[in-house]
Amino acid sequence: MDLADKSIVVTGGAGFLGKHVIRRLERLGCNRIVVPRSKEYDLRKESDIARMLEQSRPDVVFHLAAVVGGIGANQKNPGSFFYDNLVMGAHLMEHSRRSGVQKFVAIGTICSYPKFAPVPFSESELWNGYPEETNAPYGLAKKMMLVQSQAYRKQYGFNSIYLLPVNLYGPGDNFDLETSHVIPAIIRKCTEAKRRGDASITLWGDGTPTREFLYAEDAAEGIVMAAAGYEGDEPVNLGSGQELRIRELADTIKELTGYEGDIVWDASRPNGQPRRKLDVRLAKERFGFEAKTDMRTGLAATIRWFEEDCHEPQP
Repeated sequence: MDLADKSIVVTGGAGFLGKHVIRRLERLGCNRIVVPRSKEYDLRKESDIARMLEQSRPDVVFHLAAVVGGIGANQKNPGSFFYDNLVMGAHLMEHSRRSGVQKFVAIGTICSYPKFAPVPFSESELWNGYPEETNAPYGLAKKMMLVQSQAYRKQYGFNSIYLLPVNLYGPGDNFDLETSHVIPAIIRKCTEAKRRGDASITLWGDGTPTREFLYAEDAAEGIVMAAAGYEGDEPVNLGSGQELRIRELADTIKELTGYEGDIVWDASRPNGQPRRKLDVRLAKERFGFEAKTDMRTGLAATIRWFEEDCHEPQP
């Protein structure tokens, strides 16, 4: 599919990943991009979705919008995280089908994988167990888009694809400690502790879990490549294929921020899923995607952005 001549809707286009996807689309020559804003369209309301699609008449829909957060936010809001994500995906895909959308790009989540999925996570293991409990409602709600996508392709011939990005990070990330994920949270804690001269920072868990991370610009490239070149019904992982222990991640961020204090691990707080590493072969086979940005380079760029463009010192 040549995306340059298409009318495109990007839900969540004003968000962290969405901004990177839009920049990638613009570099391809796409100049008819609509970003529905929440003050105009509440995507949890079916009538607002129908109105948005009627007004924008897209050829392609990228559904990136999500109600999302770290472990703490998931623990506090399991019901709303489940409901909001479920109804947004279900109504948007249904009305996109009714509206004659040519292609629907659904963005899932790594949280959908079973808690003890064999490492590296292969797409074939997606249904072989229950997700990690702290984010299961969110992960299951997003996974329903895969069921819907495959069912609609089978019954209606609807061209929908489903992608599973691993944990994302990069410039423009969410650094609110109440809702952020692990990388921006550690960056903010180290940066502010350095400024205040604090002797230590406290991080959740014991530091033993592993995670895989994907730089947001790389994720955007993979999503756009899939939109242009992938037509299958199989879910596809998007990741770097590199596994990193949280304790090692924290040490690297501490070094790159120049913080010289201690890291204290609060083992009374949940660790989350024990390990996360994706099998990324399918993305390369199906549409040629491989991550480009190594971890230290990506972290340095993210820290620089936070310190120069985002940071508002906290007392």
